[in-house]
Amino acid sequence: MQLTSVIFDIDGLLIDSEPLWNEAASEVFAAYGVSFTDEQYKSTTGLRTREFVQWWLAWFKIDPSEQLRAEKKIISLVLDKIERKGRVMQGVPYIFDFFLKKEFKIGLATSSPPELIELVVRMTGIKDVLSAACSAELLDYGKPHPQVYLNCAQELNSHPTACLCFEDSFNGLIAAKAARMKCVVVPVAAELKEEKWGAADLRLSSLQNFGELHFGLLS
Repeated sequence: MQLTSVIFDIDGLLIDSEPLWNEAASEVFAAYGVSFTDEQYKSTTGLRTREFVQWWLAWFKIDPSEQLRAEKKIISLVLDKIERKGRVMQGVPYIFDFFLKKEFKIGLATSSPPELIELVVRMTGIKDVLSAACSAELLDYGKPHPQVYLNCAQELNSHPTACLCFEDSFNGLIAAKAARMKCVVVPVAAELKEEKWGAADLRLSSLQNFGELHFGLLS
């Protein structure tokens, strides 16, 4: 099916927020006397905050009654950090302009809460070009489940196989492919050569590097 729509993840793709999520989570869990290794944190990248907190509370044997408190604190901290220190990723204006010129419908599909969507939309200046913005926060399942991508396609009035997704996390990649969508991954530099990205239709080091040749290969 011909591609007509493009869907973007947010964290780590449009805004350099992953280190700030790490900071916020580390600060909150430090209050319980525990800390993450880089590998531990990376293993849960792309999950919703609720699932992240559930997993690590259980792992560190912290009282599960702390879940809501920890979740709210992490979100509050990360929103503040992104507003103060967040940096729009290289290539964001370029990639939106690329698909606007092709008259693609444009959507967002993220595990992050609606408040973060609003903040990033404002920081990137993309409000007027979006046709849909979907959060998995209140869904039964978040990424790697495909529901948030399927919901976004529905809001765009597009068939899933007519959608091209851009992701930076492995859980996001699995979600996009499970939704039967084409997926371009833009991992952090340290993970670019890892074999786990083999399921992607295309792997790039930056949104800025996507061009007509890549689009032609995916179409």
